[in-house]
Amino acid sequence: MIITAAAMGDEVAGHFGHCEQFIFFETDGTSILSEKKIPNPGHKPGFLPNFLADNGTQVILSGGMGGGAVEIFNERNVEVVVGVQGNAREAAEKYLRGELKSTGSICREHQHAHECGGHHH
Repeated sequence: MIITAAAMGDEVAGHFGHCEQFIFFETDGTSILSEKKIPNPGHKPGFLPNFLADNGTQVILSGGMGGGAVEIFNERNVEVVVGVQGNAREAAEKYLRGELKSTGSICREHQHAHECGGHHH
């Protein structure tokens, strides 16, 4: 299972699309086996979620995320965990221990998607 964190340095980024890099944590479901850092390839609508899913991401950790990105992740069966702060590796470890739950409002139903786009945290 690959858990990816949107990061500024080694800290989880406050905003997904504008992060400096993505840290991919390869895990066996209980612990982190390896990590690799990939610079943010650029913020284009709809590009990043597909890029990350294509690279094996199954869980994305971020501070905040726009509704459009959340929708694409949902379509790609990537779990979105927002409201994450602090060190990215520690956040991934917390997720593996079941201690990290999303604090964001994730829209599962597309007909309500328009209600989620305008919220700023």
